[in-house]
Amino acid sequence: MSIINAEIGSDNPTKGGMPRGGTAKRGFDIVAASAMLFFALPAMFFIAVIMFSTDRGPIFFGHERIGRNGKRFRCLKFRSMVVNSQEALKRHLELFPHARAEWEATQKLTDDPRITRIGRFLRVTSLDELPQLINVIRGEMSLVGPRPIVQDEVVRYAEEIHHYAAVRPGITGLWQVSGRSDVDYDRRVQLDSLYVRQWTFLGDMVILLKTVKVVALRTGSR
Repeated sequence: MSIINAEIGSDNPTKGGMPRGGTAKRGFDIVAASAMLFFALPAMFFIAVIMFSTDRGPIFFGHERIGRNGKRFRCLKFRSMVVNSQEALKRHLELFPHARAEWEATQKLTDDPRITRIGRFLRVTSLDELPQLINVIRGEMSLVGPRPIVQDEVVRYAEEIHHYAAVRPGITGLWQVSGRSDVDYDRRVQLDSLYVRQWTFLGDMVILLKTVKVVALRTGSR
């Protein structure tokens, strides 16, 4: 049994459920994500061609994340890191204690040695996340929701993991429009919990509109 499944006990009132209006949310996800994917295909093809011509590694990267009710799935992205990213991260953290401290606090690095030149551009413009539209259509993610986490992050959510696991994680969410990487991890957990507890369909629309502004201004991107 995984840590997250052990944490979600039978007394959890949100276990197996969705926020009220979840059917409408899912219907909107399918229609909107399908339309977005259709219009994004030319850009995705162009990105894939550039990546293939500059770096012969895999175009896409699927990282295991925790989804609704603790189900694992492969969160898709355009690959923005070197092929041997785990080894590169381990060496960097061993050489630079300040980087290790930053990683342990936020699971992110301001100066990440793993990121390729084109990968840095894809990240600051959020274009690396376009393949996640496929995750949305497959029902593994939502357009709006908590940021998808890895198994090691479950413990950091403590009792709030019940809220996280009650919904599908999102491509964007309250965290992304509230400062993104400028927000510390504890605040991120609070925002994810708040989103689930106070979910409304109108709130999702507001977050989607704010996401356009955040991406355009590259607010909190690293």
